[in-house]
Amino acid sequence: MKTMKYWRGVFALLLFFANAALQAAPDIRMATTTSTEASGLLAVILPQFEAKYGGKVRVVAVGSGAAMKIGESGDADVLLVHARALEDKFMAAGFGGERRDVMYNDFVLVGPARDPAALRGGRDALEAIKKIAASGAKFISRGDESGTHEMEKSYWKSAAIEPKGGWYVSAGQGMGPVLTMAGELNAYALTDRATYAAYRDRTGLQVLVEGDARMFNPYGVITINPQRYANLNHAGAQAFAAWITSAEGQAAVAAFKINGVQMFFPNARK
Repeated sequence: MKTMKYWRGVFALLLFFANAALQAAPDIRMATTTSTEASGLLAVILPQFEAKYGGKVRVVAVGSGAAMKIGESGDADVLLVHARALEDKFMAAGFGGERRDVMYNDFVLVGPARDPAALRGGRDALEAIKKIAASGAKFISRGDESGTHEMEKSYWKSAAIEPKGGWYVSAGQGMGPVLTMAGELNAYALTDRATYAAYRDRTGLQVLVEGDARMFNPYGVITINPQRYANLNHAGAQAFAAWITSAEGQAAVAAFKINGVQMFFPNARK
């Protein structure tokens, strides 16, 4: 009799888990910029969303340009990126369903403590890169068509400088590896503030130039156009976009800090 009760209990438990699995919301495929992952933001906010959604967010973290290429191929349901000019082109081409403002932080120019190009305390990004080029001090570029790389290229263009030569290193890497390389080579780099904060202690790099209006760094969430692809989890993408721009999601973004300092600032429009 006890054996029968035992197996009934096991069967009931298996049935419970089977029903729970069937009821779980389908996974959401997110392509995003490296800064949201390398900074630690996603590790903090995604579990909060997943608890409400009932499914998982599967993240691919690459440069913003590469993330949008993933979206163009229909291999992501939603994007979280920071390259506004590229985002506008993405939407105009019909790949995006909807774009919403999410948050912002800023870019900073970082470098070694000895600061061979004498940038320390500057607030003008263009003057700073002119000094780097003139000094021949090493500069490590993302070189990966990311949002950070797009911003960097706009600085060189505005300064009428073609960056080339032994001092300019195009890494073709994400922000974390670029900061690691800059630390090892006593070089300069352009970085978002959040990823820098996460890597500061291990690289020894210092913030040397900040505060230029050109260094404003906005992020947007984009759902992929469901009319272009049949395999999208569009409902999940909409759920995530709605949550991260809601009061709850925006509070989660604002609460994320590194060493007690807020890294991202909510700016979803009500």
